[in-house]
Amino acid sequence: MPNRLAHETSPYLLQHADNPVDWWPWSAEAFEEARKRSVPVLLSIGYSSCHWCHVMAHESFEDQETAEYLNAHYVSVKVDREERPDVDAVYMEAVQAATGHGGWPMTVFLTPDAEPFYFGTYFPPAPRQGMPSFRQVLQGVHQAWEERRDEVTEVAGKIVRDLAGREISYGDAQIPGEQELAQALLALTREYDPQRGGFGGAPKFPPSMVLEFLLRHHARTGSEGALQMAGDTCERMARGGIYDQLGGGFARYSVDRDWIVPHFEKMLYDNALLCRVYAHLWRATGSELARRVALETADFMVRELRTAEGGFASALDADSDDGTGKHVEGAYYVWTPEQLREVLGEQDAELAAQYFGVTGEGTFEHGQSVLQLPQQDGLFDAEKIASVRERLLAARAGRPAPGRDDKVVAAWNGLAIAALAETGSYFDRPDLVEAAVAAADLLVRLHLDERVRLTRTSKDGHAGANAGVLEDYADVAEGFLALASVTGEGVWLEFAGFLLDHVLARFTDEESGALFDTAADAERLIRRPQDPTDNAAPSGWTAAASALLSYAAHTGSGPHRTAAERALGVVKALGPRVPRFIGWGLAAAEAALDGPREIAIVGPSLDHEGTRTLHRTALLGTAPGAVVAVGAPGSDEFPLLADRPLVGGEPAAYVCRNFTCDAPTTEAERLRAALSN
Repeated sequence: MPNRLAHETSPYLLQHADNPVDWWPWSAEAFEEARKRSVPVLLSIGYSSCHWCHVMAHESFEDQETAEYLNAHYVSVKVDREERPDVDAVYMEAVQAATGHGGWPMTVFLTPDAEPFYFGTYFPPAPRQGMPSFRQVLQGVHQAWEERRDEVTEVAGKIVRDLAGREISYGDAQIPGEQELAQALLALTREYDPQRGGFGGAPKFPPSMVLEFLLRHHARTGSEGALQMAGDTCERMARGGIYDQLGGGFARYSVDRDWIVPHFEKMLYDNALLCRVYAHLWRATGSELARRVALETADFMVRELRTAEGGFASALDADSDDGTGKHVEGAYYVWTPEQLREVLGEQDAELAAQYFGVTGEGTFEHGQSVLQLPQQDGLFDAEKIASVRERLLAARAGRPAPGRDDKVVAAWNGLAIAALAETGSYFDRPDLVEAAVAAADLLVRLHLDERVRLTRTSKDGHAGANAGVLEDYADVAEGFLALASVTGEGVWLEFAGFLLDHVLARFTDEESGALFDTAADAERLIRRPQDPTDNAAPSGWTAAASALLSYAAHTGSGPHRTAAERALGVVKALGPRVPRFIGWGLAAAEAALDGPREIAIVGPSLDHEGTRTLHRTALLGTAPGAVVAVGAPGSDEFPLLADRPLVGGEPAAYVCRNFTCDAPTTEAERLRAALSN
């Protein structure tokens, strides 16, 4: 019989709806039940494409005996970290403080007042490698609760007090200057892996936000080292197994230093961020590889993640059926020489094995290989390779596909909107811009209420119950601002303004300018979460700083500019010390130092060749964080168009920064030059 999760919209929670565990969703009622029964709460946090979450579910939560023990001695609460990042952040901070590491599945034991007192991540069904079994943990916690409750509650209280005392250094509420950004670059150089690209060792994550900083730093300063780190890292990733060489799109991370073996789940936020990075790399260098990867990644998102309602699904699972009914990580993506022969025949299979690095021993498990593009001498016949790729892709489509997490997360859709809008405009792909507009329409229609407050998630056209957090407001504003620049439709600037007004009113500390992850009127947790560091996606804090800065450039709004600069104070403090974890903030700081530039294109319409040429030139300018407004003279679509006439009856471009404007120009070359110095 299904448990209470059967009524939820989260695919992750629904995966547990048939467990024998009597799960509760996160709710006041769950904690009231724990109080009434005088038992602790087991809080289990994960997400639908998490491999070890599935493993623990199968081993423990689907086990009848374990479930009976849990039901007798605990109130069990299941949380999808993607729906409730605030709950996840608060308890992850506690887990990391207590154990020195974190991850998912996250397993936390709480008092009925939601105070944590014992922590872990994955627990096996039997003792293993020094880890106790899950049953042993459950029995030990139950015994402590029954026999030493005063001690347990004292520990829980101390943990909560310690968390409350963990203050963030906000810097001095000023943007980083030349010195701090140069120090950040130097620190990145020290951690850079010159042989393989990327930063640090295994596991290796795609450093998309740091790459944005490096590209902007190069654009502003001419630093060849910054451009080389960005370009080489992008090439190594695109040639590695972390990139899907057949269908496009990136896996979550590489388990090795060489980008060969991925953790196969594909996340919307990774692909949105990387699509944009490769488009920006092409803009800076003209690299054909960057162009191909940007377009293939955009096409992957539209083809495999787009929902029937026009939004973008969160993720594809790492695991899929290997053809025997068993779910195996990577089964959909890997190949053996024999499988190549079955699809391609002897001769073409040999060519494919050489081109994609498929070996008899394999680069993954059981003699299977992840497809790569190894550097090698000699030329390959492009038509032949295209035919091989097409046939392999068609054969792969016949395999059981990985599961898809169909929930639409506002923040990640904001990132996808920005990526698709820009990629579509750079490469003359109006279909990609249309996909961005459709996703933006869905967010306005379904995720915004009459007070322009955001709901974090939706699924199958139904809005979820959870309020948007800072990253939702900031990333959706970022997407809308990109859409405004690309389409020339001022309504997107207007919607971005509504969202950023909420950031100023409900997420900002008036005294310090610091930002909180949850609104002042949101559900109160044991601590109000607040984290400026980028993780898998930009932190809400740095994303808000970036969007506030762009909005201020569009509108001349002093309060938004001031809020952006105050928020960037934390980048001044953290950028030189931990640049790998505040890349988006460093990218925003580059924009602030450059102006950012304000570009107004005035012309009859975007159908007019002269207007279109100037608009495209403006969008392809590499000046960090430049904003673009395009429209007819006298239009009130954008503030930047006010009092900007045609020049000699011709479309014209106006470029300003730091309260100073260049003379208007009707020539694309002169505009290009103005945006590259």
